[in-house]
Formats: sequence, structure tokens, C-alpha cells
Amino acid sequence: MSQSALILGASGRFGRNATKAFNDAGWCVIPFDRQKDDLSEMARVADVIVYGWNPTYDRWQAEVPEQLNRVISAARAANATILFPGNVYVYGKTSPEHMTVGTRHAAENLLGRIRVDMEETLRRSGVKTIILRAGDFLDTEASGNWFDMVIAKNIGKGGISYPGDPAIPHAWAYLPDFARAFVELAEIRGVLPEFTTLNFSGYTLSGEEIADMLGARVRRMNWLPIKLLTPFWPMARRLLEMRYLWNMPHRLDGAEFDQNLPGFQNTPVQIALGNAVSFQINPDQPMVGARITV
Repeated sequence: MSQSALILGASGRFGRNATKAFNDAGWCVIPFDRQKDDLSEMARVADVIVYGWNPTYDRWQAEVPEQLNRVISAARAANATILFPGNVYVYGKTSPEHMTVGTRHAAENLLGRIRVDMEETLRRSGVKTIILRAGDFLDTEASGNWFDMVIAKNIGKGGISYPGDPAIPHAWAYLPDFARAFVELAEIRGVLPEFTTLNFSGYTLSGEEIADMLGARVRRMNWLPIKLLTPFWPMARRLLEMRYLWNMPHRLDGAEFDQNLPGFQNTPVQIALGNAVSFQINPDQPMVGARITV
């Protein structure tokens, strides 16, 4: 009997990749349409609920808590498992370079605290939840993330623009792999604890390593235009708030993930990077004012 996955945010970058991964694995995929669908009703037929909702940074504080509570209520009523994509924001500026599932959630900035509160709310809910934590995304098409909007924007001209120190390690995840990992975890959810948190190690790459693999030059991104827009553009303040991650060495330890899915294979990094730059990037489109989301 086919299992069902309700995908929230199916048109977003994570939701789109999750839809493909669950389809490829033979699941019955149910995309949720916020304009016409009722969440509680749609969740009744779902075995898992894939949490792909992610408003832009400037809307997190106003929208995220209510969204999360709706999903928890729907999952509880349906006895469904929530699949939640975590990120490294919870750790904060003082975290060690080597981030494990046991690393303290010490974020003090607004976006980090929102993510900490979300995970704590899920933990306390009593609803079966699987959190898989990843770094920044590499996608197979332009989807408004840091890689396609900033870093690889000028790859056609032989260069990349890096938002921080290009010499330090940074955590990355190839979205098709990340989504596929969720499918495999969903399929063994019956043997996992009620609240499971795992790290998806993905790739650890510096800006210089990315440039070398792409045969490109690397230069530092200029943050001044974003700083100048902070009085007028709320998103600019949130982007600056998370700037520290581009200058803080960090890598995700996936030991517990490997124990649960010992046969999981990541796509070779050269292939992932090649796919991430194979789409058409418009170097003339301004970065400032663009809808960068994570």
C-alpha cells in the first residue's frame, strides 16, 4: 500500500525537491495549495507532512509561529509525522566549528531564536517529528538562494562573489540529496524516537574550494549596498543579521545520520556544483532587492 506525503510549500526550492524525491520513491504525493486547501482536511490522508513553508526573513516573526502551530495541530489529529528541514541558525555565533546534534542551541539573534523556538515547540508537541539539519543549499535551478543569487551569479564571466571569508569552511547541502534523505528517514520512521534530530553533513567547502572546482576566480561580495538599504528594506536588516555565518567556520557532523542510513550516498560534489551552475544565471539582474530566502 502506497504511503502518502503532504508537501507544504511544494513550489519552493525544498518542497519542489521533496516532491520529486517522494514521487521517485513511489509515495503518493499531495501538494498543498494555500489558496484553496484546508490543512486539517488534507492532513487526514497523510502519513507524513513535509514542512516546506518558509516565508522571507522579514516575515518570520509575524508568520512562523502561527504556521507551525497549524501544522502541529493537523499532524496530531492525523497521527502523521512532521518532516522538518533544520538549519545551523540555532547554534549561534559562539558555536564550535564542529557542529554535532548535541551542540548547544545558543543563538541570540532574532532569526536564530525563532528557529530555536520552533524546534523546542516541536519537541514539546508530542507529535512525531524528524528534524534533518543542513547548511546552505545547492539547487538544480535558480531558486533565490545565496548560491544562485550571489555566489554564482557571474560564473559566466569566470568569477564567483563570496559573501564572507573565502578561506573558511562552510556547510552545504545538495537539495536532491537532502530531499532523498528525508524520504529514506520517512520510510524508517517507525523505528525512530518520537523526536529525532539528525545532521545532514552534505559538503564542507570554502569559497576558494568552490571557485577551484568551477574553474573560477573568487572575490569578496560588497555588503555596503545592503547596509545602505537597512532603513528602507526590512529584509536587509535580516540579511546583515546572518552575515556572521559567512565568516564563521562551521561543518555538520552526520554521525547519527550515518548510523540510521548507513548506505546513503551523497552526489559527488563536482556533479552537484556542476548542476548548480548549469541553469541560466542573469548577471545583469541586481542582487539588492532580490528575494533571497534560505
